[in-house]
Amino acid sequence: MAEQDLQAKLADLAGEYFAGEMAFDPFAAPLMGVAGHAHEVPDPSREAADRHRSDLIALGKRLAALPREKLTGEDRVTHGVLSSLIDSGASELEHGLTDFAVSASISASQNLVFQALAMTPVDSAGAPDYLERLAALPGFFDGSLRCHQEAAAEGRRPLRSGVDSALAQLDGYLAADLDEDAMVRTVKDLPEEEKGRTLVRDVVRPSILRYREGLAGLADDARPDSEAGVCHVPGGIEAYADAVGRHTRPGLSPEEVHRIGLETVAALREEFAELGTKVLRTGTTEETLAALREDPSLRFSGSQEIVALVEDALERARAAVPAWFRTYDIADCVTREVDPLSAETAPLAYYQPPGGPGLPGTHWINTIRPETRFRYEYEALAFHESIPGHHLQLAVAQTLRELPEVRRKTVGQMTAHLEGWGLYTERLADEMGLYSSYLTRFGMLSLDAVRACRLVVDTGMHHLGWSREKAVTYMRDNTATTEANVRNEIDRYIAWPGQATAYMIGRREIHAQRERARHALGARFDIKDFHHEVIGHGAVPLGVLDELVTDWITTARR
Repeated sequence: MAEQDLQAKLADLAGEYFAGEMAFDPFAAPLMGVAGHAHEVPDPSREAADRHRSDLIALGKRLAALPREKLTGEDRVTHGVLSSLIDSGASELEHGLTDFAVSASISASQNLVFQALAMTPVDSAGAPDYLERLAALPGFFDGSLRCHQEAAAEGRRPLRSGVDSALAQLDGYLAADLDEDAMVRTVKDLPEEEKGRTLVRDVVRPSILRYREGLAGLADDARPDSEAGVCHVPGGIEAYADAVGRHTRPGLSPEEVHRIGLETVAALREEFAELGTKVLRTGTTEETLAALREDPSLRFSGSQEIVALVEDALERARAAVPAWFRTYDIADCVTREVDPLSAETAPLAYYQPPGGPGLPGTHWINTIRPETRFRYEYEALAFHESIPGHHLQLAVAQTLRELPEVRRKTVGQMTAHLEGWGLYTERLADEMGLYSSYLTRFGMLSLDAVRACRLVVDTGMHHLGWSREKAVTYMRDNTATTEANVRNEIDRYIAWPGQATAYMIGRREIHAQRERARHALGARFDIKDFHHEVIGHGAVPLGVLDELVTDWITTARR
């Protein structure tokens, strides 16, 4: 087959895959600027998952018939990306870990709704689609409940503390004033506002109440905290090993991830002690962590103080970027506060890519109860989530018009590359001189420690059988973050097995590739060119990243 024919067939498969993913998860489509799905909700049933898995397997067979070795350049990369996405998507659906993942974490069913609707801008032209989506939400909640109930009947029971946290969140939502409901506020001051209020009151809220009551019915037989991990669920050990491979790289075992985590935590404890001696006059790691957690002067006094600190950090980052990166014509990044409904169980911050031409990326920051939040953590978070982190990474990807849509927009499980880059840039920010003080460098160490602990506690719970409390204690003893954030983090890992291992594994891989290139090229090494190889091809599997860096080294040596 001629290369031109291969390219055409590959482009067709890439387009077919992307369209299928958007149809399977229409909540994601508007957030990526993909039209045609803003009126839809996902089908959360096991039957829908099985159909989609069958489609992916068939697509994978057609892709395998296109010999990758006969492709060159970006087409070869696309083949590798698509193969990884199809394989990981099919295996994720096979194991169905989300079927019983009841919680109040960011990946929970109700939060998929709350976030998707809050993060999708609606104008007068889009209001009819929005109202149609509201009317369809009962099908999503009823289907999600059936899925949880069917999983429980098979012995795949949710965790009791996860059910309790979901019930508390849903009770808070149902008790809130209708005028303060984010689903109503989305159409505020539009002609459709009253229709939206009526739908939320008479259709959406009753379906959420049914979902809440159904979850309550699962509570008595739910798993205790002593059985926090999926290793206590039928098929869980195999499913977790698969999840670790999907989120990091194929073949990386939970045991190896656990070992890497223990070694990394030990090294970070030494860094804490060293910086603590310089800045806080403390003697040991334990004294340093206690001082960081307990000093009230290290907390914020108001939410706007958090916003101002983040925006100031991003201004410094924007000014420093030209010395470390090529020039890219990308969208701006704005800062917004997480809605109070989701804030109690939301992470400290997260990022939303530009949703279409002319729209900015959004760095969402959690500002609820600012007096409990540490000043030193939010600079590192800002660099991770926006510039030079996820915003630069994902906004650059959107400019790569010559690439298929699947590579320009965040789809599927390229978690190690995506989150590895975010974590890499927290340390890069230190090289760039972006941290405003020695104190804010503690934020870099604190977040590093959280990500290193993830390797230990995620594998500890899901593979080694740790209890929820053992995981909480380990993270509390080895990080400087708050008790509330520790518990939110642990509950997130319980609900989303394996995902949290991607950050540190990905960062280690990117750093290793940089060192490999620097040693190979010597004086020819250009940090701008290296960073372009990492973020200038969209999100890729770690194996494909290795190929890209190898090709770049070969070219640069000529």
